[in-house]
Amino acid sequence: MGRCSPRKARWIKEWQKILYIVPNAGSFIRTTAQISYGTSFLTALTEKYIENPRNSSSVEKVILGSSNGAIEVEAVGLDKIRAKLSRLDTLREASLDSRNVATAGSSGDIRRTCPDIRGLDLSKNLLPSWDVVALIATELGHLERLALNQNRMTLPRSAAIIADAFRQLRELQLNDTMTTWYELRVVIRYMPELQHVEVGYNRLRALEIPNQLSKDLFEHPNIRSINFDSNELHCWAEICEALRPITALDRLLLSSNQVGRIEPIADATKSPVRNLNHLALSFNALAEWTDIDHLVHWCPHLESLKLTGNPLMEGTQPGKNTRQLTIARIATLQTLDAAGISSRERTDSELYYLSYITKHGPSDESARCLEHPRWKELCEKYGKPDEQASSSKNKRDTLGNRLLRINIFRCSRSTSIHSSTNAKTGPNSDLNLSEPTALRVLPSMSMRAFHLKVAKSFKLPKGTQALKVWLKMPDDALIELPSEDDTHDLSWWGIEDGSGVILKEIHD
Repeated sequence: MGRCSPRKARWIKEWQKILYIVPNAGSFIRTTAQISYGTSFLTALTEKYIENPRNSSSVEKVILGSSNGAIEVEAVGLDKIRAKLSRLDTLREASLDSRNVATAGSSGDIRRTCPDIRGLDLSKNLLPSWDVVALIATELGHLERLALNQNRMTLPRSAAIIADAFRQLRELQLNDTMTTWYELRVVIRYMPELQHVEVGYNRLRALEIPNQLSKDLFEHPNIRSINFDSNELHCWAEICEALRPITALDRLLLSSNQVGRIEPIADATKSPVRNLNHLALSFNALAEWTDIDHLVHWCPHLESLKLTGNPLMEGTQPGKNTRQLTIARIATLQTLDAAGISSRERTDSELYYLSYITKHGPSDESARCLEHPRWKELCEKYGKPDEQASSSKNKRDTLGNRLLRINIFRCSRSTSIHSSTNAKTGPNSDLNLSEPTALRVLPSMSMRAFHLKVAKSFKLPKGTQALKVWLKMPDDALIELPSEDDTHDLSWWGIEDGSGVILKEIHD
């Protein structure tokens, strides 16, 4: 399609706002044969899973779906698979996404046909309301997992319709459904066993409930995980307060929102999210170290944290050591940005943090304790840096010297590199390498954390699979370094101060 005019683009944008944001908005269309009014649940299920058997002795050709028609293979015995899938009474997982399901059909038919379904995907259908979903779920007495992504559903007309429909449900997906926080709270009150909820891509700007309706909502004791990925939430304190009724919350995903500040909390013992163990704040707007310090008081038991994509973590200079400073500020942390934290890395990070405070922090003791809440605790654990200097030949300087200086050489994506080969005489002799860039890291850093740091320092795409790294040996042989190794640190792999590493980006 060609580019539309600026005037038409503005018209389309405003029309999208009307369709997706304004309540009760819609459009008029002519009645034609091409309009689909949807189908019943059982009709869609039968069309998807029941296929007439063919000659079982014949060999059939099957096109691999992921090959876009390029790969054709021979398959034997597909009739046996068809026969197994056609046994709807034994079906436990059913996926009816994009099947135009709009009604539940006649009462009792679903229960008689497929009573054993545990997991059901009804994403991208024509479900008009929670009433229809409840009528389907009522007849699936063992239903535990339900996906309703990309549907637009109104609230149930009465509690009687939905009261007993979701008694066994444990997982619920409502991504891209434009479900509000109030609507979610209304629905989940009838799901007593619910543990995991996804409400991403719903344009949520705040977790609000009308005052006159808040008294009708109760605590939910079993929900352990909520995913708010890719919304527009921005106020941390308001988010936490809205989650107060979710008393068992253990995992909170707030990636790709607009949280720009972690406010201090007056009484940490009354934090609504004090039981959180896992928190994702990737790709928000956190920019100050005080945000991390305040986070410790909100979530005193935090074990896993994701901060990739925040201004605080995306320094312009290679070797900013944001990982070490984050680890040192949160004593309970075991995993940062999906990379495990070894006991040795924690020790090195905390010692580095002490030397950092001594060098860059205030000289007054009370000011240090105020600006760096762990200062006193770490001094008791390792001794004050000044005391270390007088008793062990200036250990602060020794700590600084423990940082390895690694020379990073970049090569083009088209360059072919062979591991364990002499680079002077072998296939790697023609490598066209860039000038080296120095990167300072701790020797206790895991290989996975090292890959992530290299990717961030050189502004490469997110994820350790976007690059490959080789270590240059003294004889110029090259050894590929694995990206997912959390077991061994850099020193175990033989990386020393002054080592050379070749970096190759492999994805666009």
